[in-house]
Amino acid sequence: MQLARVIGSVVATVKDANLNAIKLLVLQPLAPSGEPVGRTLVALDSVGAGVGENVFFVRGREAAFPFYPAEPPTDAAIIGIVDHWHADGQVRG
Repeated sequence: MQLARVIGSVVATVKDANLNAIKLLVLQPLAPSGEPVGRTLVALDSVGAGVGENVFFVRGREAAFPFYPAEPPTDAAIIGIVDHWHADGQVRG
């Protein structure tokens, strides 16, 4: 699992049928310190996250698991909304 901040959404009028009714969000991965790290990515939303929220996400085959029995074509999915986290003796989020 990795931390990220939701920084936007994606609108796709033509997409795979298994993606219908699933929200696509743009994520900026975060370091434990809360600083942006790495490239942005698009992830499927399984928890109802919104722009500006901190989330944790998974990559790989496991990204489709929250949508079972459907098997959407994805390699990243948001699986939780983060209220706050502790790192280096400080509360983040």
